[in-house]
Amino acid sequence: MPGAVVAQIARRWQVCASQVFAWRCAALRAPSGKTPAIAPAFVPIVEATMIPARPPPLPAPSQVVEIEIGHDESQRLDVIPVQYRVIVTRRPKYACRACEGVVCQAPAPARLIEGGIPTEALVANVMVSRFADHQPLYRQAQIMARQGVLIDRATLAFWVGYGAAEMAPVVRRLKEIMLSSARIFADETTMKVLDPGRGHTKQGYFWVAARDDRACGGADPPAVIYQYATGRAKRHADALLGGYRGIVQCDGYNAYKQLTGPAREDAPITLAFCWSHVRRGFYDPAKSGTSPTAAEALVRIAALYRIETEIRGKDPATRLAKRQELSRPLVTDLRVWFEAQLKTLPARSPMAEVIRYPLNHWHGLEQFLADGSIEIDNNTVERCMRPIKLSKKNALFAGSDEGAENWAAAASLIETCKLNNVNPQTYFTDLLTRLVNGWPQAKIDELMPWCWKPTATP
Repeated sequence: MPGAVVAQIARRWQVCASQVFAWRCAALRAPSGKTPAIAPAFVPIVEATMIPARPPPLPAPSQVVEIEIGHDESQRLDVIPVQYRVIVTRRPKYACRACEGVVCQAPAPARLIEGGIPTEALVANVMVSRFADHQPLYRQAQIMARQGVLIDRATLAFWVGYGAAEMAPVVRRLKEIMLSSARIFADETTMKVLDPGRGHTKQGYFWVAARDDRACGGADPPAVIYQYATGRAKRHADALLGGYRGIVQCDGYNAYKQLTGPAREDAPITLAFCWSHVRRGFYDPAKSGTSPTAAEALVRIAALYRIETEIRGKDPATRLAKRQELSRPLVTDLRVWFEAQLKTLPARSPMAEVIRYPLNHWHGLEQFLADGSIEIDNNTVERCMRPIKLSKKNALFAGSDEGAENWAAAASLIETCKLNNVNPQTYFTDLLTRLVNGWPQAKIDELMPWCWKPTATP
């Protein structure tokens, strides 16, 4: 065989396998009937074509024909670690020989931190990593150091403070929108805060208000607002809910009850109490097997929850009709049963105390029977507490009262993003960029997570 032919085939069937890379912004699509896509449509694809390393037997020159008769294909998900980069912005100065003393230069772009090194995207990444992914700042500093970027924890905290301050108008407007709702959920949880000079932490609180009408077919988008306070007194409940008119779903804590007192000048708040709190008191005695009363109480309450499962997502009128037909008789019988059991128990026994709780809050516990939009429990807002508790577990405490306030502001937007299926990283980056560049106050509603649209790229 002529040497030219051999060389031609050898070049085509390379001795070393070659890779041909093709980037396509499309999903990893498998052929019909095979493994489904393993990544969303916007994830780039790297295609590698592997050419056999050893050429086949060489035929006669006149029969050299290369035909691909098929191929095998596999897919694997890959990752590129976070990469940091330096953005250099040059602003040339122009002068005109005919115009003495005139210099033309583009204005400097706005920055979140004047004279600072981070872009809005980097500050957003730090905030989302801290409050959405629950990475304490010292861990983030360690992660950055592994890539040669040496930023101490105090500097990261400084960036977070600037970011939270810039977002403050959006958080305030979010709270205003929340308090205009016909029904909200409310709760509070403890928050340890560093107390400088005393050698230990002090007790603070996160007060939370949430809105989620999806269970009753409501159109209002879900949202949550966190507010830091130094205590748990009524004045802090007023700071969260002051001026609110409507239905508050909450537990039986006394601060909420005082919101409906005669001293209140505006229209009264209707309190709807939580059946989950009632059920919780019976759980441990029933689990231990030492209290048949507790076990029967759980069975009776479970019957109410089965009805709620059937009507979840239905409109308020349908829910109300089902509750009147099925739930009200069960609730009426349950109260009679509670009162009968209380008579058979010692007055100071633990089980007597557990039974007195629902009896003392019965009016609020019955509210879900009169309004189809009211939920049977306060679990909506308690689910919003989970990210806070997870972050507390990792970070242990807030560094200061101001740090706790920043935490509350960032968490409000992050958790609202999650409820509305918005990527917090993308949202925070775009939000900070718009605010830094002078977003008008009159259009602040467009920045709410459920209204927000990413800035179109040129």
